[in-house]
Amino acid sequence: MVKSIIKVLVLRFSSIGDIVLTSPVPRLIKQQLPGAEVHYATKRSFYILLQHNPYIDRFHLLEDSFEDLVKELKEEQFDYIIDLHDNVRSSLIKLKLGVPSFTYDKQRWKRWLLVHCKINRMGRHIVDRYVDTLSKLGIKNDGSGVDYFIVPSEEVSLDSLPESFRSGFIVLVVGTAQFTKQLPLEKQIEICRGIHFPVLLLGGSKEIELGQKIAGAGPHVLNACGQYSLNQCASLIRQSELVISNDTGLMHIAAAFGKPILATYGNSVSAFGFDPYLPHPETRIFEVPLSCRPCTKFGGNSCPKGHFHCMQKINSADIISAAERILGINEKP
Repeated sequence: MVKSIIKVLVLRFSSIGDIVLTSPVPRLIKQQLPGAEVHYATKRSFYILLQHNPYIDRFHLLEDSFEDLVKELKEEQFDYIIDLHDNVRSSLIKLKLGVPSFTYDKQRWKRWLLVHCKINRMGRHIVDRYVDTLSKLGIKNDGSGVDYFIVPSEEVSLDSLPESFRSGFIVLVVGTAQFTKQLPLEKQIEICRGIHFPVLLLGGSKEIELGQKIAGAGPHVLNACGQYSLNQCASLIRQSELVISNDTGLMHIAAAFGKPILATYGNSVSAFGFDPYLPHPETRIFEVPLSCRPCTKFGGNSCPKGHFHCMQKINSADIISAAERILGINEKP
């Protein structure tokens, strides 16, 4: 008897931006592999990013016990594994399940060359490398970019914002997981002071104090850090006119919604393949060419050189000018 259902397991355990960038894979499997049933394994803390994705049939969530997760996965009897993480955990799952698997190219030696020798051989975006794992299944990239799904109950009504924000606003994503990826406080204040348009500050609970300081730039700046869930933040991004962001997960969510993005890159570089994917034509990346960049791929708590020129030398006026051009602001009050 011919098996009518093809069960495919997608592996990616972290983090926000990386998981968002995997979203074309379930879509392409569902649309181009007849009879495919797509399962996705990730950490429970990141389930919120994928829970409303219509291309995923079932989730397998890693909590306290890796062994329990493996047992659960074995019971599914998958036909294929698509490994989009390529770490020890995903390698163990492939070994224990013993089914055909396809693993994305992490380009470790190319990353090493870029960080330690400043030689760029990276080339292709990480999304394209994720999609490459599907090539032996006859699946091709459809060019439709990255997905992000929100249900109506998580949409934020603009009526809940001050009246001045209901006719349009900018989102400024104020924080990142790593200090060396974050635009300095004074520059974020400069940008807010220079743009005469409502600015909504987004970030998590750990950015509340930072948002309060930036909101001091003027009455047109509203600190919403820590006030919304991740999906509610995504809703506000979707309804914004423009997103200004560090290299962080919300930036990739903005790209999924086709928003124009003004992105700042510090210790890392866009050449790693983590720049906005298939961006809005007005999207622009701000990064300073320095001999010490990139100092690391992941970022850190301080600049190894002590000067932090990669962020300090980004010109706030250039970001303000780009924002005003996108917004069609010709005259300042």
